[in-house]
Amino acid sequence: MRSRNLLTPALLLLSASLSGVPSSWGAESVNPSLSQDLRYRLIGPFRGGRTVGAVGIPTQPNVFFVGVNNGGVWKTDDSGRTWRPIFDDAPTDSVGDLAVSPSNPGVLSVGTGEGLHRPDLGVGDGIFKSTDGGGSWAHVGLGDVQQVGRLVVHPTDPNTVFVAGLGHPYGPNEERGVFRSTDGGKAWTKVLYVDQNTGATQVEFDPTQPSTVYAALWSHRDRGYWSGRPLPDHGLARRRGTPFRKRR
Repeated sequence: MRSRNLLTPALLLLSASLSGVPSSWGAESVNPSLSQDLRYRLIGPFRGGRTVGAVGIPTQPNVFFVGVNNGGVWKTDDSGRTWRPIFDDAPTDSVGDLAVSPSNPGVLSVGTGEGLHRPDLGVGDGIFKSTDGGGSWAHVGLGDVQQVGRLVVHPTDPNTVFVAGLGHPYGPNEERGVFRSTDGGKAWTKVLYVDQNTGATQVEFDPTQPSTVYAALWSHRDRGYWSGRPLPDHGLARRRGTPFRKRR
């Protein structure tokens, strides 16, 4: 389960118990009238703040994590009945994105810095990784990227990670663009870079062919309370086993 840009104070969940419906039925076989009266309800965390990422574990349906712009990372293991913060010992509480490895759900990665240039924002301290489901964390690099728009883990290889780094919000810097690690964060390679003013806001695997990766770029800096100055070089890029190709 993944949700992006939930500009609400907490995570909302739609749940129901469809008694009498055989578990073997597919979703297309369920009569729509059984769920037409369902409503979303607030399940927390009630002091989390503006939420930018939520991710679950398919094999553990009661467990999921929420990343908050300036509220750290929260975990529930009872479908949202109770929550606990698991990122409080990190040097920043600003989260841009988080991801659970699909092939090893004990590996959790967090990109810090909320990943959106706006007049009021929090910057981060790079990428953090947990190999025990959020029990402990290690800093694994990209400390000067400051803003992480997206972080994705390869569907079958937990050591292959892509990060979309937006960079400094108020000035130019070199550590921005798309970065890749193939050793679980020990080393990072900048695989898509335009210039010191252009960062990356999104990166995604092709769900049918993970050797193909797409990225979105944003040329933007010097955004203060008094102004915002977009710059001209931005667009989409695609990588298919070779260096990224720019597509406007």
